Amino acid sequence: MKHRAVILGFILACLSPIWAGEKDPSRPAASTDSSASSTAKDEPPASQRSWRNRYELGPGDVINFSLFGRPELDRPGFRIAPDGTVSYLQAQNVNVNGLTIDESRQKIEEALQGHFKSPRVIVTPQEIGSKRFTILGKVTKRGTVTLERPITLVEAIANAGGIETGLFERKTVELADLDRSFISRDGKHLPVDFRKLLNEGDMTQNVQLEPNDFIFVASTISNDYYVIGAVSNPGVQGLTEDASVAAAISRRGGFTDRAWTDRVLVVRGSFTKPETHVVSMKDILSAKATDFKIQPKDIIYVADHPWAKPEDILKLALAAFATSAASTWTTLNVDPILTNPWSTAP
Repeated sequence: MKHRAVILGFILACLSPIWAGEKDPSRPAASTDSSASSTAKDEPPASQRSWRNRYELGPGDVINFSLFGRPELDRPGFRIAPDGTVSYLQAQNVNVNGLTIDESRQKIEEALQGHFKSPRVIVTPQEIGSKRFTILGKVTKRGTVTLERPITLVEAIANAGGIETGLFERKTVELADLDRSFISRDGKHLPVDFRKLLNEGDMTQNVQLEPNDFIFVASTISNDYYVIGAVSNPGVQGLTEDASVAAAISRRGGFTDRAWTDRVLVVRGSFTKPETHVVSMKDILSAKATDFKIQPKDIIYVADHPWAKPEDILKLALAAFATSAASTWTTLNVDPILTNPWSTAP
């Protein structure tokens, strides 16, 4: 994917405190007393910080270097390598991954101490390339997108060309199944109702995107179902007339050694108000109960530990489905933008 240059105008004016890693003015200034340490303890861990509050450099970002008073040593357009390192003059392979602009400058100055007297390095951003999200499924433009500025879920879908449409009985209809569309973050399914957001205009569902978010707009014309969890070959399966829980698990290679077969969870319907069915494979295999028939888009989840209520593992099932759906869609719709995100080829 060819990275688009970020114009240093309005966007950088808005983001300059973020690039520099400045703290919220409402917070007390850092000090050496015990109150400073208590303030640090109150700050959220790095994994919970939003990039909108603290922009950290990463692979794919492009930065400019200069040395104060030495214009002949200006070095523009350095792209941070995939391993998070960058080089400037004698400061070679300096790891700036996860650092702010100011922290990166200090680290490079330290590396130049033995070669220049009191070096004053100036680091400025040129392109934002390290923060990305992925949007797949029934949108017009699919792929991995650079987060050049803070955007919301609605903006992301609009920028992707909106929901795909098709013809049904000579009428134009949307091909997206909003009840089963989802957004996942850090491997977790976010409680976002796509139908309320896109059809009813409920902006409380319009979440701000974070780097590495995955958006999947499901299809209304799919008759597949998913078998996930503790089975030998988890993934998608085409629906047949004789599709049942026992047959589905068999087609995906059967249970693993860790599978808990007493209860298998079947998730059906909307993700916001899912319909759950508990199936005892133990009773089915011993002929004490009839097999459970599968419907299109069902999720069959086999846990690797005992559970009592569907609510105990529903989140795990939805998270596993999100991962499986992403992997399956990417495999079936191979795009160089996904396989080589660092490529600068058009």
